Amino acid sequence: VQPFLPQWLAQPRLVQKRIKDNLVPIGDVPGIHPRLLKKLQMNGIESFFPVQAEVIPAILQSASNGYLLGQGGYRPKDICVSAPTGSGKTLSFVIPIVQVLLDRVVCHVRALVVLPTKELAQQVSKVFNIYTDGTSLKVVLITGQKSFAKEQEMLVQKKVTGYCSLADIIVATPGRLTDHINQTPGFSLTQLRFLIVDEADRMIDDMHQNCLNQIVKAAFQVEHHSGSNMLFQRTKPGPVTAASCCYPQIPLQKLLFSATLTQDPEKLQQLDLFQPRLFTSVYSENKTLGTETEQDTNKKYTLPEGLSQSYVPCDLNSKPLLLLHFMLTMKFTRVLCFTNSREASHRLFLLIQAFGRVSVAEFSSRLPPNERKRTIKEFEQGKIQLLISTDATARGIDIKGVNYVINYDAPQFIRTYVHRVGRTARAGEVGVALTLVLRIQERRFLRMLKDAGIQDIKKNPVKGNSLKPLVQQYEEALCKLEKTIK
Repeated sequence: VQPFLPQWLAQPRLVQKRIKDNLVPIGDVPGIHPRLLKKLQMNGIESFFPVQAEVIPAILQSASNGYLLGQGGYRPKDICVSAPTGSGKTLSFVIPIVQVLLDRVVCHVRALVVLPTKELAQQVSKVFNIYTDGTSLKVVLITGQKSFAKEQEMLVQKKVTGYCSLADIIVATPGRLTDHINQTPGFSLTQLRFLIVDEADRMIDDMHQNCLNQIVKAAFQVEHHSGSNMLFQRTKPGPVTAASCCYPQIPLQKLLFSATLTQDPEKLQQLDLFQPRLFTSVYSENKTLGTETEQDTNKKYTLPEGLSQSYVPCDLNSKPLLLLHFMLTMKFTRVLCFTNSREASHRLFLLIQAFGRVSVAEFSSRLPPNERKRTIKEFEQGKIQLLISTDATARGIDIKGVNYVINYDAPQFIRTYVHRVGRTARAGEVGVALTLVLRIQERRFLRMLKDAGIQDIKKNPVKGNSLKPLVQQYEEALCKLEKTIK
């Protein structure tokens, strides 16, 4: 049975995949404020990536009458963006949101960005800070890295007349945000205009669904104490009637971004999107842009343009040797290596460390945030050549200059594969993804890729002879490690 897709999913707006061939000079994208154009140039950005060139005008247009009303008084459409990692999704919401809020008078929380991990949230708030610098807009990051009381002080201030907001734009992780919604007096989302959910598919998964519901509930909460504010009260929109048009209310617009946006209408239904528009670069090559034919179901995921993929069939005992072979014999540099668990990544880290000759670090939730930050910095500077990580930690993070991604443990889900290999070949650069596949996993792994329409993966066996020179030192490292652990 073919699933019946709603029209917005079946006929999305297609975005060019080839980043480098389709750059758009920033001056050619209509409607961007001169102040922001100047900021972009100061940050060395002369042209937009295809996703940015499509999405920025769409968001600006939906707020062309200012943020208090939708275009023409209508409720603005929600926007979904599905594009590979490293295609510039962050700027495509930062620029329009900063621009729309430039002329705000009173400080209220108007934009809320929700992200699955602390590192991602830090990354996004950093970008917001660059573009709000020199304006009166205030960006607040709430991820639980500061104490709860300190975050409360950053969010609201108590005055004689009541509470007032100290944030226009909030960048947050779900857990901490929910805590503030429930426990911080005076913290209000009733003036929220933009709700941005980045890495949306992770947020749709059951664990965070509740958080999204809570945000929407808080956005439409009636504040009892406000007599004068009746003008700005809003109720959850229902069908348009003559009566509902008498009281225009600030619309709440949802913007969803993800590399692997679900196609499951049932899951999307939970998000309660309003006449959504989908921008996607996930489509098959034979489709010509502009003619939007039925979506090719085989091509569900896009991978970065400059990525070459291969897999190495192996057995369990030779996996560490293969990794050492790539690092020492093949001289791989700037390698991001994924395992399937925190324990596995720690064990592998200790083993490579005991072997020596490779500058290695681990990147997992075991480490405090400031140490993770330092590790990324050293990796980007080239002081660390091998970074061993788990999925949760590296999701969505923009680590500069990754040349190789090695899947030390083959991923069990296609989404995991797409997100892992998307850490290299970012922003139109080239990169290599290698997966170590146990012989018993090989059939399942290849089928998983084939089902997702990923066909250009090469088999790349490594001869046992090439591992021999490493064996003796490797066995010594194992003994050394056993002693340490005991």
